[in-house]
Amino acid sequence: MAHALIGAYTVGDTWTIAKRNLYRYIRLPQLLFFSSLQPIIFLLLFNYVFGGAIGNGIPPAADGKYINYLLPGILVQVTMFGGLQTGVGLADDMTRGIIDRFRSLPMSRIAVIAGRTLADTLRNVVVMAIMLTVGSLLGFRFHEGIGQGLAMAGIILLFGYALSWAFAFIGMTLRDAETAQLAGFLFVFPLVFASAAFVPVQTMPDWLQAFVRNQPITFVVNAARHFTLGVPADGAVWKTIVWSLGLLAIFVPLAIWQYRRRTV
Repeated sequence: MAHALIGAYTVGDTWTIAKRNLYRYIRLPQLLFFSSLQPIIFLLLFNYVFGGAIGNGIPPAADGKYINYLLPGILVQVTMFGGLQTGVGLADDMTRGIIDRFRSLPMSRIAVIAGRTLADTLRNVVVMAIMLTVGSLLGFRFHEGIGQGLAMAGIILLFGYALSWAFAFIGMTLRDAETAQLAGFLFVFPLVFASAAFVPVQTMPDWLQAFVRNQPITFVVNAARHFTLGVPADGAVWKTIVWSLGLLAIFVPLAIWQYRRRTV
């Protein structure tokens, strides 16, 4: 009975913290605007600048349209940047003393991090919806139907949610928003751009292909394209799930431990 009561309080506190973070986008709508504007710019630049050069290497299922190949990769990039904001936001809260205020309240400590990761995941849902709308205007289509499109969104959000816990640990460890952002970018940029997100892997040098084919971002992107284009997954779906569960198993306890350690 006591465990059930504690669990209920944790869920309630988590949702309260999530709403606190979501309300910021209502009070400061420019945050959501610029969060959406950056990936839209990426989408437009890659589609119109690189689309003509890369078009010959995309799978036939894309109907010769680079946008059908590109958009799943951009959506993965969006969720990774969203996860990065989890660490930056927690580090900023620590710098401004907001975490100290939370510590003085009769609330679950886990809820502070869980609420932040939940809020950032919900924000990613909104940004992904905006990106899909823009993509449809540029010619993107779900070749396998809406159901498979929802599966694509689900597996990307799952990986993004798992990654947000990793960035939460980084934010709790560094405790400085600027440093957390720089550290996150050092991790995000190589993995995103050295992946199958924007160009076919076979166009890369042989020595790089071995890394690109076996890194998690490529698995997520290939799983997303499997759901949207119907191309063979080659195990990308279950590999993405395994990576996501592995990240959660490692970084959920580490982030909570680091939070408790920093707020003693």
